[in-house]
Amino acid sequence: MTAELRVMTSGAFAAAHLALLPQVEALTGRKVLTLTTSIGTGETSIPNRLKRGEVADVVIVVSGVMHQFIADGLVLEAGSKTLARSTIGIAVRAGARTPDIGSVEAFKRFMLEAKSLAYSASVSGTYLVNELFPRLGISEAMMPKSRWVGNGERTAAVVARGDAEVCCQQISEMLPVEGIAHITPLPAALQKVSLYVAGVGANGADKEAARKMIELLASPAAAAAITQSGLEPA
Repeated sequence: MTAELRVMTSGAFAAAHLALLPQVEALTGRKVLTLTTSIGTGETSIPNRLKRGEVADVVIVVSGVMHQFIADGLVLEAGSKTLARSTIGIAVRAGARTPDIGSVEAFKRFMLEAKSLAYSASVSGTYLVNELFPRLGISEAMMPKSRWVGNGERTAAVVARGDAEVCCQQISEMLPVEGIAHITPLPAALQKVSLYVAGVGANGADKEAARKMIELLASPAAAAAITQSGLEPA
């Protein structure tokens, strides 16, 4: 048995994961080694790391990606559990005026008036560019002033340092970033809820400890940390 429990997690669940590490380590008797806190892009992405055989005992990603990992034999179906629901929001730099996005029309107007937008390489960015902008008929206006943010960087960090006026990402990924303000969920009619799922890595060295960790993350004992991170416990 290994003395370490190797974990790969998407950014949306990263804050909750890190907050729960003491409970996980006490329960499993294993030191948790967090290999990544972002699904990433390119060669450093979780999919590519798993495909080239990098060992992970526990993998935490959005449900659609998890389904593909299971189909590809990278994660075991047995023992996988839904942990949390995540919603998308926007934020601006600290000191900026409060955005008015309380309705579909207000959100559309705010987006068109914004000078620049940072959007994520993960599920929220895909939704924004491929579904939401076309639905609102604003793709032509938005894309030239929109910046794709990859390599594990948070869109909120781009806004905090002044390189974009507005960021859009999972709320749980923006909350830990200093220098931003007015984190606001998208209007209900435009919102996309994502489910985050934990599974046992197929090549993991300690599957029993991995299952114990996942059971804890899916239990009421983890609910407070999940809620405080900006997610809703499943």
